[in-house]
Amino acid sequence: MKLPGHKCSALVACMVLLLAIGAGPPVLGQRSLGPDARAFDLGEELVYEAEFTRAVLRKLDIADFRFTAIRVTSKDAIGESSSSLRLTGDVATKGFFSKLFNLRVHQHIESSVDPIAFSVVRTNKLDEQGKRVRVSEAVFDRTVGRITWTERDPNHPQQQPRVATAAFAGAVQDIVSAIYFVRLQPLEVGKGFEVQVSDSGRIYRLPIIVVERRRMKTVLGNIGVIRLDPEIFGEKRLVRGNGKFSIWLSDDQRRIPVRARLSNSTGTFEIKLKRVAAIPVPH
Repeated sequence: MKLPGHKCSALVACMVLLLAIGAGPPVLGQRSLGPDARAFDLGEELVYEAEFTRAVLRKLDIADFRFTAIRVTSKDAIGESSSSLRLTGDVATKGFFSKLFNLRVHQHIESSVDPIAFSVVRTNKLDEQGKRVRVSEAVFDRTVGRITWTERDPNHPQQQPRVATAAFAGAVQDIVSAIYFVRLQPLEVGKGFEVQVSDSGRIYRLPIIVVERRRMKTVLGNIGVIRLDPEIFGEKRLVRGNGKFSIWLSDDQRRIPVRARLSNSTGTFEIKLKRVAAIPVPH
């Protein structure tokens, strides 16, 4: 079975988004948690494994995910210090996925985030699909409310880059910074809000419903979780066509994404948290 490159890209983006969706401008009445509640500021790594089910195929491991968050400090030309959050997301297919679609896929995304406003400033992405390689950069200018996205083909440096711009207002996240933004927001069952996510120079506004609270067996133990259902499928959504996905966050102050599920005509993808680790913070 082969999957066209653009569909594969959308699928991987969707799989990344399983762990990313849930962010957006705070809902009326919500407030961001204080800096002391940002456990990931201290240096955190989240490791996940994705499984695929289709017809008679059951729970085949197809990809590894890794997310890290650290706070970094830098000095400008006159010696003034400033800090930012450096958030990275990395997904690489393996084993069965590569055989099923005859394609190896790897995406690495690095986000620079203003920790005060918790707004993305810059996104750099490496997208490898077999021999096809693309590198891109998105710059978010909040002073004028505009994103400038540039994509290049490193295998053909003589080609003109693709450039796209889009206007935005209010808070906007990329698909990695969104993971961490949602962890700062209180969530109430039965209430919905819109997600504003930028990808490839476009802005997508996606509705999200907070569905339920319950207990779930996870690598963290039998814990309370909150289920969110983002509407990513449909016309003018991130992914065209029909499908459904849900994401479960730990029902505590850290709001760690512990599980996600996506179902469409291709099959069912499940992503489960395997490990949470502290990582050294550079000085």
